[in-house]
Formats: sequence, structure tokens, C-alpha cells
Amino acid sequence: MPTSLSRACSRAERATWFGEEATRLLKSLRAFTSLKEEKMSDTATPWSTPGATPQDIEDAAAILRGVVHETELFSSARLCEHTGVEVLLKREDQQRCRSFKVRGAFARMSALSPVERERGVVCASAGNHAQGVAYACQTLGVHGTIYLPSNTPRQKRNRIAVIGGDWVEQVIVNGTFDKANALAQEAARSTGRIYVHPYDDPLTIAGQGTIAVELCDQLPADTAAVLVPVGGGGLLAGIATWLKHARPEIRVIGVEPEGAASMRAALDEGEPVKLERVDPFVDGTAVGRAGSLAFDTVRRLVDDVLLVPEGAVCTEMLSLYQSEGIIAEPAGALASCAIHEHLASPEQRLKILGRSDGALLAIVSGGNNDLTRYAEVMERSLRHEGLRHYFLVTFPQQPGALRMFLEDVLGPSDDIVHFEYTKKNNRESGPALVGIDIAFKSDIDGLRRRMEDSPLHVEEVPADSEIFRLLV
Repeated sequence: MPTSLSRACSRAERATWFGEEATRLLKSLRAFTSLKEEKMSDTATPWSTPGATPQDIEDAAAILRGVVHETELFSSARLCEHTGVEVLLKREDQQRCRSFKVRGAFARMSALSPVERERGVVCASAGNHAQGVAYACQTLGVHGTIYLPSNTPRQKRNRIAVIGGDWVEQVIVNGTFDKANALAQEAARSTGRIYVHPYDDPLTIAGQGTIAVELCDQLPADTAAVLVPVGGGGLLAGIATWLKHARPEIRVIGVEPEGAASMRAALDEGEPVKLERVDPFVDGTAVGRAGSLAFDTVRRLVDDVLLVPEGAVCTEMLSLYQSEGIIAEPAGALASCAIHEHLASPEQRLKILGRSDGALLAIVSGGNNDLTRYAEVMERSLRHEGLRHYFLVTFPQQPGALRMFLEDVLGPSDDIVHFEYTKKNNRESGPALVGIDIAFKSDIDGLRRRMEDSPLHVEEVPADSEIFRLLV
């Protein structure tokens, strides 16, 4: 639907148009599904298994035309200088609802029949998929119930309420995304409503893959690789499906946080497996089990999946903000973080990509970050960079002990950022938790040496200590 016509039409007329387009898309999907079943053989094509096909993605692109924005490519001078090659960022943080998720949600809901629209939909989300579903509910006139894990940032919850209005209801689940997902699917089964999967549905994957359709008109001819953040795998599967069809010479690389590497685990085990523990910090990709359909596509078409530590993600979030002026959520910083961590040198690129030259592209998947989290982001970044350290210092309860620590132990550039002292009146000494920022990573050697030479009893707090739960 042309933009000018969309503005002129009523909601009912727009819904009718979208319904007609959805019917065409659904017929196309059924035809291709039938074709896949007929052609499953030793000579099968790369797309003759369940999941989205290049045709599905092309159909989804037609449905989304005028609904989503064609987001720009942004050249990162910082990463270009760091790597020595051209580095581009696909700004899905500028997308409607500030995330790519609206693409998959709208494509899937456009295929609902009139009866299904009347019943309504159910979904689970860490926030961005929920906003996409909320937008589709508001636009198409469909009631939706959205299950959110309790770690979903308040900023995302508020945006869901604003975008969906009276068409959506939020249910906050005390637990992870996987628990919210299970409850949402059970609600769909018990009520007959349609469950809109955030990543493991062919139409959702097709909608998310429309990013790659835009990329094929935007990418430089010498592009070496496209890096994609991975949660359940729908975005990676969709982009890989189209790029391996249209630009097979480009390597497609997934990126996961170390604390929620469900796709890497699936690839290592040969099938999706449930992680024993999921770090919820990178909330947009904190998924305990990779999607089955997504995994099948990733296994066949994706060249590699890289892992980055959460602390490095925090450093990249700060760099994106300070250098490029981009407010990225943790998941949105994953792909560019991997370029900084894994593809900075020609030797690294040759090992991972098979070539040292060529442009690199990172998907900035979303920008729905709660600014109140930046204190935690800064804390994690400084600890990862080796610039913030914590110590348990036992001070004798005598005059001058603290002064001696400040004058003889701390260096000229060292800064105390945390000091928590507990005085025990019936003892001759008192412990203190002391956090110290240093100017350079190498300064820690001198600080440790001066601590050892002092009369104080000092214990350095290890990075995996539970004490950090009190600090962040």
C-alpha cells in the first residue's frame, strides 16, 4: 500500500488491504511447504526443509512495504580506524518501535484469518517482540496478551503500553523468558488464541529476513561479512536465508553473549538444548534454548557463531553512545562488539572469514535501553577492562590506619569509588570493602605490590564473587 494511500485510508480499509496481502502470503507459504514435502530427497535444495524460504521473505517484504522503515547504513569511524577496513552499522534501532522485531511480528499477524483476529493473539517477549506485536495489534485491530519476564526493563514495559493502547494486556512473569514463553503457549492452547512466536515461526523469520532484502541494495560490492545478534535465532535465520540466496559470497556470522549462548550450544550438540543457566543481562538475547526451525537454517547456512563476554558488550554500548551517538540496548551492541573483539586484525579476519579485506556490517538490532541501567553498564565495563577492582581491607582500629592506606598504598592516579567500613567494637580491627579505579590496566601490578608491602591484611575480591551482587 503506498504511503499516501495508507494515510488516506481508514483503519478498516487498511486492515482489509493487509488481509488481502496476508492471504496471498499464506497461499504462497502453503504452496512452498507443499513443494518442500514433495522434494525432500538427496538432491534437495538448501531451502527444502521447514522454515522460511527466499520467496517467503520476498513476500514479507511486499507486505511490510510502507509499514516498516528502510533503515540506513551508518559508517563507524571508530571501528573503521580500529580494524583498518570499512565497518557499517545497520540502524534497526531507528526502526519503528526501535527494534527489528516489528518486522517479524507484523508479517506473522498479517496472515491471521478473520476468525483468528477476532479471537486475539498471545505472545511472550523480553520487550522488543512485544512492542512489535503491540504495534500490529493496534494497527490491525487485534487484541493481544503479552507475557513478559520480570527482568524486562521498565522502559520497554512503558513503551508496550503506549504502542498497544487498549488493544494489549501485559502479564509480568517472575522468571526468565523461557518461563514466560511456556505460560504464553499454555494460554494460547487453553483459549484458542494464536501464539505469535518471537523467532521460531516461518512467517516471523521471513519478516525478520526482510532486513537482508534492504541490505542487498545497500551493501558495498566487497562486503566480507554480516554479523547478526542471536537470541532464539529468527533474525539470523532470516538474514542468512536471503543473503545466501542473493549474495552467497558474503559470510553470515551470528553473535551471542557468553552467558546465553543457546545457538552455539545447539551447534555443538547437533540439536537445540536447554542451557542450565542464562545470564539475563543481555535481555534481548537471553534465551535458554535456540529455536528448532531457526537452528535448522543456521546449521545449514550460517558460517559461524561467535561469543562475546557481557562486560565487552557493556564497553561497546558506551563506545556506541560516546563515539557514534547511538543508544543501543545490550543486544543491539552484540554484533559491533564482535567486530571489535574478534575481527579487529587482518589475522583474525583471515582465520574467521577466510579473507583479511572487505567491508564488515553489524546489525544494531535495537535501541530500547533503560537509561537507569547505565550505572550497571559502566560497572561491568570497567571491571571487564581491568580498570575497576575491589578489595577486602582489614584496618586496625588505631589512629592513622586509613591515612596510611591513602598515602602509602594508593597511587597518584588511583581513585576510591566504593568504601564500606564495618567497625566491630569488640575487636581490634575492622573490615572494609574498597573499590578502586585505576587509570591504566597495568597500574594494578603496582597497586597489588604496595598492598603486599603494607601492614594491612588485604584480599582481592575475585570477579565471580557473590559480593558483586551487592554492588550492581
